Amino acid sequence: MTDTPASSETRSGYVTLLGRPNAGKSTLLNRFVGEKLSIVTPRAQTTWRRVTGIRTTERVQMIFLDTPGLLEARDLLQHSMLEEALEAVREADVLLLLVDSTRPPSPEDEGPVLEALDASSAPLIAAVNKIDEARPEGQTAAEAWVRERLKQEPHAVSALRGDGIDGLLQAVEEALPPGPFLYPPDEIASDPVRFFVAELIRETVFERFRKEIPYAAFCQVEEFREGQKPVYIQANLYVERKSQKRILVGEKGTAVRELGRAARQKIEHFIGEPVYLDLWVKVLPKWRREGKHLSRFGLRVPHERTSR
Repeated sequence: MTDTPASSETRSGYVTLLGRPNAGKSTLLNRFVGEKLSIVTPRAQTTWRRVTGIRTTERVQMIFLDTPGLLEARDLLQHSMLEEALEAVREADVLLLLVDSTRPPSPEDEGPVLEALDASSAPLIAAVNKIDEARPEGQTAAEAWVRERLKQEPHAVSALRGDGIDGLLQAVEEALPPGPFLYPPDEIASDPVRFFVAELIRETVFERFRKEIPYAAFCQVEEFREGQKPVYIQANLYVERKSQKRILVGEKGTAVRELGRAARQKIEHFIGEPVYLDLWVKVLPKWRREGKHLSRFGLRVPHERTSR
């Protein structure tokens, strides 16, 4: 068992990453922990459930919560995602707001962000992200929004390249409360391997398919047999309509075989072992709009909402 420094000498706590969709929260989490835990794609709303990543130094343990993007929810799945983010906000010891400098906030879309910030009294740190991609006027506008609306000086960072990350981490460390470590120092994640396997498959769907398909597909790992080579994994991809299944499967099964091959390579890299991935596509009508299906998949069902 690894010794943990005395609580009087350490700081620890939950740091909730929040922001609009595609602000770079998942990329930042992966940068912080030095490992790919959150799936990342160019598409907005890739993160549906929060992902926990842990960074431990000699005296500080930061437990980062990557959350779905804050937006005006339109269907039950989006309400579920919003509730997932708000729950992480309420649990936070520190809030880390990420602002996309390539798409600065406007009065029309800032509402969900400001409402989320009002749900917590935790210390707030704001970072303007994607400074490697933004035009100078975009970064200036994002920084001005932080100064005007949040009354603080933002950190300018690139989660992708690592610019400004050391200063941001130092600010987070200083904002954390004193306390003992909550996880063993060598852990970097709290979610089970099954969770990450399902997420890697879903990420591959986002990469290989367009339009509504990625947003209609949910992956659930049904079987995970360790202790044998290759590791046997049986997973189901659920979609809402037969037409979506036909696209995912492809002519004579070519699309799903290519999807499985690409996903298997990612899973093997993640777990460090050869994998046999048994991937099936199934139709589950209206799963995004019915609370019983969201609950079945481990998604949060918003209070007093069942279906719509």
